[in-house]
Amino acid sequence: MKKRKVPHTFVIVFCCILIAAMMTWFIKPGKYVSEQVGGETVMTFYYQDQLPEAYAADFHAEPQTWQVFSALFKGFVKQSSIIVFILIIGGAFWIMNKSKAIDTGIMAFLRITKRLEHNKLIRKIGVNNIIITLVMILFSLFGSVFGMSEETIAFTLIIIPLAISMGYDSIVGVCMVYVAAHIGFSGAMLNPFTIGIAQGIAEIPLFSGIGYRAVCWVILTIIGIAFVLWYANKVKKNPTASIVYEDDEYWRRTENGERRTENEELSVFRSPFSVSWWVYAAITALLLFCAIRYPMTTLKVGNSATTLPLLPIGAGLFALIGFFALRKAVPYFVLTMLFGTVYYLIIGVLGYDWYIMEIATLFLFMGVCSGLSINKSASEIAKLFIEGMGDILSAAVVVGLAAGIVIVLQDGGVIDTILYGLSKSMNNLGAIASTEIMYGIQTLINIVIPSGSAKAAITMPIMAPFSDLIDISRQTTVMAFQFGDGFTNMITPTSGVLIATLGVARIPWEKWVRFIWKFILVLIIVGALLLIPTVTMQLEGF
Repeated sequence: MKKRKVPHTFVIVFCCILIAAMMTWFIKPGKYVSEQVGGETVMTFYYQDQLPEAYAADFHAEPQTWQVFSALFKGFVKQSSIIVFILIIGGAFWIMNKSKAIDTGIMAFLRITKRLEHNKLIRKIGVNNIIITLVMILFSLFGSVFGMSEETIAFTLIIIPLAISMGYDSIVGVCMVYVAAHIGFSGAMLNPFTIGIAQGIAEIPLFSGIGYRAVCWVILTIIGIAFVLWYANKVKKNPTASIVYEDDEYWRRTENGERRTENEELSVFRSPFSVSWWVYAAITALLLFCAIRYPMTTLKVGNSATTLPLLPIGAGLFALIGFFALRKAVPYFVLTMLFGTVYYLIIGVLGYDWYIMEIATLFLFMGVCSGLSINKSASEIAKLFIEGMGDILSAAVVVGLAAGIVIVLQDGGVIDTILYGLSKSMNNLGAIASTEIMYGIQTLINIVIPSGSAKAAITMPIMAPFSDLIDISRQTTVMAFQFGDGFTNMITPTSGVLIATLGVARIPWEKWVRFIWKFILVLIIVGALLLIPTVTMQLEGF
């Protein structure tokens, strides 16, 4: 019997666009508009043929036909920043990989973990289990505190080789970074992109109710770690049980190839290149200049802020560690640049409001410096950069394609109609039932509007006043939004970050769905249970 082939990811995404276009023929277009009523701003829904003249001129919804193809172009335009980010990251890491820095770091890390196995307690727990747990806690905390999302694309390229070298698969690598960060994003304590915006629109104290949200974050993170450890140990015992075993041939081939040539390559890199010392001197000078210009950095986490001399500390550490790393071998120096990049990325995001443009620039700088450090000419670096972009191009293309789904729904004018229809279903229900329906609505909407800030702007002006009518705290409404916004981000094809992460990990979306859907279902159920105490108990801030 001939085995059925799963369609290509491009085909699946395009089918989703076609389904979205069909919906625009059966759902009546409509729009929410903000109006002043009694001195307050309220969101009022109108069907297209009922829109007041002031709003009708700017609303041109129509059933979508040939627009399924123009939506692809618009999708590329809409997600252009993420697409460019992916291409730059891919090119930068391709250059850096030529230095064998990642492989060198992994080998050194594995040697350290082997020594830790001499401890009976650690050996009983399992060194690999400890590593997975610590990495996931770190990224979950990042997602919870400052809403790490797009940044996980770059970290995925670092962690997957580590997961492969530990005997796992690329899915474990993605879970350690992407899933952990989005679990934290879902159970956020201080995420300014979801909690901050939603609470601001709901007119409640910013980041209030943090105590119970911290409890939720701990519970969700523990569930996530337990799930990943279970799967990781299953793959460890039987690597062929992995649904991406064949797809991971790329990662295994890359890793084995690097290991085979490690001694030969490092013997070359150990001879000190004069260019690498010039690179070290130039970067050190640049970091010192930044440290002098910005001696103190204020890290903003929620409503709290801490001012520390982080740039001078970073410059000093790089100058010291970089010197000894370069004396040992160039790959260790490149590895030092990588850690320095991560350090400055965190400072930039928390202290200077960096986003993907600044992060991409930082990684591009790291890639060019890596190429110079291994004695590559400018033309050779450019060639490597182009090769890296070509290697990751399919991931960038899928991001643009997936954005076309939302474009079709928006141009068809049906997103607000869907929202209106769902909100009407909450009438004449009890507090718990209404809360759960709010949560369900946010979960469904997140499938077509994965942007937390955009969804908060659309739904919170409607949900917050409605919660007053049914005697539910606005804090509970924010929690329903928070959970509904987070979990399905890890499965919906309209999420540019998910599609980009799977692209760089070389994991087909349909295989990812097969792996993750049961876990997402568990998270959704747990989220529903965690909402009940916000209605039935007197919680601080609720």
